[in-house]
Amino acid sequence: MPKLSQYEIEREANIARNRALLEELELKQAVEGISLGKSKAKPAAETAAKPVQPNRKLKRERNEPEAPRRQSSRLKKEAIDLSASPAKRQKREAEIEEERAREAEARLEAEERARVAKRPRHHDLELAVLAQDEVPEDVSRLSDTMRIITQTSQPRCVGDPDLFASKDSKVHEAAVAELREKLEDLVVISRAKVTMDRVYSAAYHPEVSKDLVFFGDKHGQLGIWDARAPTDEVEDEDGDASEANNREGGKYWRLQCHWPATSKSSISCIKFDPINSHNLYTSSYDCTIRCLSFTSGISREIYSTDEAALITSIDLTPDGHEMWISDGQGGAAHLDLREDSSRARWYGLSDLKIGSISINPTSPHFVLTASNNRSLKIWDTRNLRELSTDLSDDAPPTPPASSPGGPDNDIKHEAAATTSPLEFNSQTITEFLETKKGKSTMRAEWRHNKSVSSAYWDPRGRSIVSTSYDDTLRLWDIEPSQIKSTAPFKSSRPFSQLHHDCQTGRWLTILRAQWSPNPDAYPHFTVGNMNHSVNIFSCKGDLIAKLADRSRITAVQAVTCSHPSIVERVATGNGSGRCVLWAPANTK
Repeated sequence: MPKLSQYEIEREANIARNRALLEELELKQAVEGISLGKSKAKPAAETAAKPVQPNRKLKRERNEPEAPRRQSSRLKKEAIDLSASPAKRQKREAEIEEERAREAEARLEAEERARVAKRPRHHDLELAVLAQDEVPEDVSRLSDTMRIITQTSQPRCVGDPDLFASKDSKVHEAAVAELREKLEDLVVISRAKVTMDRVYSAAYHPEVSKDLVFFGDKHGQLGIWDARAPTDEVEDEDGDASEANNREGGKYWRLQCHWPATSKSSISCIKFDPINSHNLYTSSYDCTIRCLSFTSGISREIYSTDEAALITSIDLTPDGHEMWISDGQGGAAHLDLREDSSRARWYGLSDLKIGSISINPTSPHFVLTASNNRSLKIWDTRNLRELSTDLSDDAPPTPPASSPGGPDNDIKHEAAATTSPLEFNSQTITEFLETKKGKSTMRAEWRHNKSVSSAYWDPRGRSIVSTSYDDTLRLWDIEPSQIKSTAPFKSSRPFSQLHHDCQTGRWLTILRAQWSPNPDAYPHFTVGNMNHSVNIFSCKGDLIAKLADRSRITAVQAVTCSHPSIVERVATGNGSGRCVLWAPANTK
C-alpha cells in the first residue's frame, strides 16, 4: 500500500471528524453521502434538444468569375535572352505588350460579368433557372406537385363583419372554448430545414389535400415545403438510419426567386392571388415584386423601385386586381395589376419606414399602415385616388426615346422607366389632408410608445391587431357603422393591450401577429414567443393556446402562418431556416 502524503492524511482526518459530527446530529443520509474513496460520478444530464438535421447539406456557392491576375516575368518563369539582337528584343517586347493588353481586357470583362451577376434580375425566369441548385429528379417532382394543386381553384373567402359580433359575453366564451379545444393539443408533426438562411416571411397554400407552406428567407430564396409528403430514409455517416425524432419531415424545394443571393434580396412578404391561388407574389429588398405562376412555372417581375426604397410589405384586394405596396421611405404605392406598372401611384404617407400595409377585405378602400414613427393609421384611399386625378396634369412627362430613361433605350433603362410611378411626397399629402376634401382621408390614428412593426385587419375587416417594440400587442374592434360613415372614427383607442416580448434584436426576424385567414372560424391570431413557443390569441385578447415542445424546438419561432380553411394547422419558421408544422397528433 503506497504511503499517504501529509495532505491526504489531513483530508481523511477531516472527513472522519465530519462523519462523527453528523452522526451525533443523527443525519444519516448526509453521512452516507460522504465517502473516503473516489466520489461517484454524477448521473449524465438529460440530453438537450437538438435542431433537426437536413437530409442534404448544401453550401451556398459563390459563382463569381475570378479576374485574371497580373504576373511578373519572374513568376511566369520567362527566360530572357541577353544575346538577342535589338530587332528580336523589340519584337518580344511588342508581344509582351499585346499579351498584357489581352489580359487587361479579359480582366475588365470578368469584372463586368461579376457586376452583372450582382444586379437584380428583371427578366422572366423559368423553373429550371429558379431551381438551378436542385437535382433534375426533384425539379420534376416539384412540377408534378404544382400540376396537382392547379387542378382545383381555391379562391380566398371573405368574412362577414357581423359574424361573431354578438354583445353577449357567453357567446364569445363558448366560441373561445370551442377554439381552444381544437388548438391546445397541437403538436409538432413535421420539421425540416426548408431554407438556407433566416426565414423572413411565410404563407400557407389553401390546398386541403396537402400541407404546402411557402417560406421566404434572408437571401431571396423561396422554400416550398410539402410538410406531410413521404420522406426517403437517409443514412448517416456510419451507414445507420437517422433517428426518427431528429429526421426531416416532408419534402421541400428551394427556388432562388430574387437576385443576388445576398441580404439585399430578403423576401419581405409572400401573398397568394385571392382569386387564383396558383399565382404567388413575393416582395424583396432587391426593390422588386415578382409573380410565380404554378401553371407555367415562370417567375415574372411586375414592379420595381429604385434602390433607396426597400419594399417591406404588400397586400392585394379581394378581387386580386389591385395591390398596395409599402416601403422603407415611408411610402405606399398603389398598383393596378391590369395596367402597366408605369401607371402606379406612390404616396408619402409617413416620414419614416412603413413596416406593413393591410387592406380591409370587406371594404378594400380602407388601408391600414404601421410605421416606425410610432403611428398606426387607417386611410380611405378613395380620396387619395381623387388626389391622383386632380394632380395628374402635374405629372412629369415621359422621357424622350433618346434620353437615358427613354422607352427605346436598353433593357435596364427601359425597366427603370416603365416602373417609375407618379409620386406625391409627404408634403403634398400633408397639404391635401388640411383641405376640405382631404379631411376624411385619414380616418383614424393611434400613437404607440415605440415603433409599430406590424398591423393587420382580420378576415372580417373588423378587428385589428398591432405589434410594437414597446412589448405590447394592441387590439381594436371597428364597428361597421364607422366604416360606412365618411367622418373620422369617433375613437381610435384600442380596447385591449397584451404584454408580449418583442425585443428580437438584429439576429431574429421581427415578430408579427398574423390573423388566421379562415373566415368561418372565430377570429384568432398567432405570434411567436421569445420562449421558443407560439401563442394563439382570440380577437378579444384571450390566450387560446401556447404551442411548445422543449424536446424538439430549439429556437424562437419568429414567423407564423395558418391554413386558410383548416383551423388545426399552424406553420412556423426560425432564424436558421428550420420550419415546423403544428397539427393534431393523429394527423397522418
